[in-house]
Amino acid sequence: MNLLDTKTALENKGQDLLEKLYTKAGVKDNLKRYEDVLQGFVREFGEKDVKLFSSPGRTEISGNHTDHNNGKVLGGSINLDCIAAAADNGSNIVNIVSESFSQKFSIDINDIKPGVEKVGATELLKGILAGFTERNANIGGFDAYITSNVISSAGVSSSAAFETLICQIINTLFNDGKLSKTDYAYIGKYAENHYWDKASGLLDQMCCAYGGLISIDFKNPDMPKVTEIDFDFSSAAHDLIIVQTGRGHADLSADYSSIPAEMKKVAEYFGKNTLSEVDEKEFYKNLPQIRKYANDRAVLRSIHFFDENKRVEMQVNALAHNDFDTFLKNITESGNSSWKYLQNVYTNAAPNEQGITVALALSERFLKEKNVGATRVHGGGFAGVIMAMVPEKYSDEYVAYMDGFLGEGSSYKMKIRPYGSICLNDFI
Repeated sequence: MNLLDTKTALENKGQDLLEKLYTKAGVKDNLKRYEDVLQGFVREFGEKDVKLFSSPGRTEISGNHTDHNNGKVLGGSINLDCIAAAADNGSNIVNIVSESFSQKFSIDINDIKPGVEKVGATELLKGILAGFTERNANIGGFDAYITSNVISSAGVSSSAAFETLICQIINTLFNDGKLSKTDYAYIGKYAENHYWDKASGLLDQMCCAYGGLISIDFKNPDMPKVTEIDFDFSSAAHDLIIVQTGRGHADLSADYSSIPAEMKKVAEYFGKNTLSEVDEKEFYKNLPQIRKYANDRAVLRSIHFFDENKRVEMQVNALAHNDFDTFLKNITESGNSSWKYLQNVYTNAAPNEQGITVALALSERFLKEKNVGATRVHGGGFAGVIMAMVPEKYSDEYVAYMDGFLGEGSSYKMKIRPYGSICLNDFI
């Protein structure tokens, strides 16, 4: 469709889709975003047969630091997204204009080897194109005008939203939609591993690609089991709120690395590679010896791993039975386990910097007073963000309360949206 046809279809037929993606209150602002993207595309590339695309950021609900030991995770997509207008240009050149980052760059699809400096969107785009060729899929030249409102440095995976957006564009324009959402995740992982030298897994890309709430069992890391959860989150009338706690000044690389390493040290006691291969009963039977072989923190982190896997299962079961209270209860228990056993709310290298700990204490105080909701550390921990599930009727009050302590603009209200990476033209 041309610009006018696409804009008209979005305005006349896209109302229901936009409500599902952004809630009824968010339709007007996001319709304007798509109109701006279409106008930006025409301004940069001229009038063409254009399609609209969207890929969301993600949130981790439970399963904190379990994926690296092939455990279970519960995550979902949020109603902040990376959107694009894109069209096949019939050449070997990919042209990207990123409004959000004021960037313009072009890539020849015949020259997609990794560069010397493995950073930036250009390298990531090359990695995605290479990932498609690794899976014997088609690639081609296209023009894309992109903008994003996925918050960076907030644990909601702005990079994975970009990756899965590009995957959706290439799959739609050149592969007739034949690749799966799991393919998107593997391609994003491939790009980060080989073009950014980032040892990332599949969690972020899976959540962005699939959408809604999903559980992922990584026991077979080469073929993780993804379960899409049939639950209408809008019916629960809760907001998901991400709170920026202020980033610490310490280098956290050693802290992040210590968690999988210590869990794997416990697995090593049993001659296994990861904790997912260890029988929990045998773990407790041998606990005195494990304390000597690994260390006490490794034991505590392993207890978190085993319990967290069971919590994910309980939450999936709770949602299947529309038991939202049990779902929330297990979010709180997940957070408490991360705090007590996983021990990733602050770094021992800088014990005087405890932004997450303070934010969790404040969040708990508010929610306990109202006897509602749930809160926990979000993402890797040690510094960064927390999340809370708060009833809609209290969410504005919660935001004002947290911002009062941490600074205005520290808290972001979000919703779980039912769609992951999509081409909007398939719906309108």
